[in-house]
Amino acid sequence: MEGLIGIKAKKKGATITIVVVAVIAIAFGGMAAYQANHFNKGVAINGVNVGGLTVSQAMSKLENGKLDNTVKVGNQVIYQGKQTVSGVTAQDEPEVKAILKKQFTLIPTSKAKNYNVSSNQNNQYRTTDLRNAVQQKLTAMNADRTPARDACAVLKDGTVSVEKAKDGNQYNVKAMMKEYDNQVNDDHIDLKAIIAKPVTESSQQVENEKTKLQDLANATVDYKVENQDYNLPAKQMITSAKYVNGKYQINSKALADKIDQINKSQSTLGKKFNFKTSNGNTIQVQGKTYGWAIDTKSAVASILKAYENGTKTVDAKNNIYGIGYNENGTGYGVTSNDGIGDTYAELSIADQHAWFYRDGKLVDQVDVVTGNVQSHNDTPKGVYYIMYKQSPSTLKGVGYNGQAYSCKVQYWAQFTNDGCGFHDAWWRTNWAKDAYLTQGSDGCANIRPDQAGQVYNSLSVNEPVIVY
Repeated sequence: MEGLIGIKAKKKGATITIVVVAVIAIAFGGMAAYQANHFNKGVAINGVNVGGLTVSQAMSKLENGKLDNTVKVGNQVIYQGKQTVSGVTAQDEPEVKAILKKQFTLIPTSKAKNYNVSSNQNNQYRTTDLRNAVQQKLTAMNADRTPARDACAVLKDGTVSVEKAKDGNQYNVKAMMKEYDNQVNDDHIDLKAIIAKPVTESSQQVENEKTKLQDLANATVDYKVENQDYNLPAKQMITSAKYVNGKYQINSKALADKIDQINKSQSTLGKKFNFKTSNGNTIQVQGKTYGWAIDTKSAVASILKAYENGTKTVDAKNNIYGIGYNENGTGYGVTSNDGIGDTYAELSIADQHAWFYRDGKLVDQVDVVTGNVQSHNDTPKGVYYIMYKQSPSTLKGVGYNGQAYSCKVQYWAQFTNDGCGFHDAWWRTNWAKDAYLTQGSDGCANIRPDQAGQVYNSLSVNEPVIVY
């Protein structure tokens, strides 16, 4: 009997177990079916809560959803945009269904999770107007905040050191706008306050800067000015420097001062020339248009570029300038005869005579009539150069009598900025040595027509003209 009762008990227990399992299976099946058709409780789409809803119910809520367009940073509202619709339409239902499958869990969960639907009806207001307004607002707010200071390498007095970084409280606008883009389809936009961090002393960027500045400090250039070489070590010529965004920022005042010293020592523009006349006298004549000088800005740029590129030699001939027709300067490289050289024209007002030299040899000489002394149209004294030659030519201007003139000549060679030059004067009848005192020219050196051609051919453009 006990055995029979025991068997029955076991059979009864098995029956209960089967029943329980069946009940659980039915329950799980129902739950699975429910889960397959309903969103989990914590799920939101584009910031709209769709927890517990079917796809159809969710679509209805999304299609009628409104976007507040309030933008916050933390708890602070920084911009209040106009209200717009969510932009989700029936065309987006396949994407909502895909989210349903993606969020599915057999066991229900309340974990918050937001999914974004890239609406086929794109939210232009969010992606353009509102985005631009938020970016401008963040940028404007930064104006009242302290920027972080990046660590950076500095070259000063020949030594490379590192300036330490300093924290600030300005927003990292780029990072915050990236966060904005991640929330662009949400019903509201809450941005985290992301503070811009400075570049640190140990960064690779600072290491690169140190290397570039050390290379710069070790550079040296020989600056060649005519027959003189000047050694210019960067350590001495660069007052300070940084390397920012792939470019050097250099304080080159010391280098500019050095170029100015070289200019004073060697340039000929505006200097007084020591000149030995054809009569054997040594005189001083003030330089006017003839000569050259170094353009300090151009020279500094050339030398700094050489430092950066590792070039060892720079020739000043690319940095010189002058005045008059030839703005590139005249006489650079000429060192004999105090910078005048051995090819020149010499004009004596007192002697009313001109001499023309080529390579140190006298090739021609003629009597002239210069500017009228009585009318204060004297031929100006100084060291000039032949600016240009023209044959034939028409001379135009206003004479010392106040009358405008236009006169054709066969030969013309100008040497002053205001129009004085050598030319034939077919109209002149008075060629006396004292004609210039009362019947002189308007400032030019008049030459007899039968001699003008030979003089013209003996002159060359840019050669010096010494008037005394």
